[in-house]
Amino acid sequence: MLEFVLFMVFSVLETYAMFYLAFKVFKIDFYHKEMMFAGCIMGFFSYVIRVEYHLVEIDIIVQYLLIFCFFWMLFRIHFFYAAILTGMTYQAYTFIQLMYIVILDKAGLFSTQAFYGIDIDTNLLQILSSTTALGIGYYSGRRRKGFDFVPDKPDGLIKTTKREKFLFVLNLPTAGLIIFIMHVFNSNYFLAAPLIYAFLLFCYIYLAYSKDRSGHEYIKL
Repeated sequence: MLEFVLFMVFSVLETYAMFYLAFKVFKIDFYHKEMMFAGCIMGFFSYVIRVEYHLVEIDIIVQYLLIFCFFWMLFRIHFFYAAILTGMTYQAYTFIQLMYIVILDKAGLFSTQAFYGIDIDTNLLQILSSTTALGIGYYSGRRRKGFDFVPDKPDGLIKTTKREKFLFVLNLPTAGLIIFIMHVFNSNYFLAAPLIYAFLLFCYIYLAYSKDRSGHEYIKL
């Protein structure tokens, strides 16, 4: 029972941090209760799939799909932009985690068992990653940094530009890359993972910044 409670607490903390980071960076209003609710749902699914059945790869895909569904159906963000937010948020948070995994691994405080979410290494990683994400989100909101091209209405048709289509394409390999990270953790290829994510995030930021300054607005019909 204690294991389940601890898993849920840290899972909700991570999920809340991810949503908080996304909403602050994209200057979208957020609601704390809904974010906690989403965290509880995602945490429960993750516990059953990852801890009870040890299906880490399936859990990664399910979590990705749940984040997308919550962006789209709970927080009422347009389907197309919900996909972009999901990819960018997941990749940004994974990049933060990768940086800490490298540091903890060098310090001898991380092992492959941490991927199953039930030891102290995982909890330490979750605390560090979520705190960093919350800090970045708070800083972005405080300094009024971020992007505001995501429409605040879920209905209507949108006119997509090439930049937005590229942003959409960039989120497609997200779940696959995270699974790749888990399988190459103890190999020489692992250090390539942060570089890949850094490149993807650079592309995201560059395209989002260009879109934000382009003057193209979505069209509601």
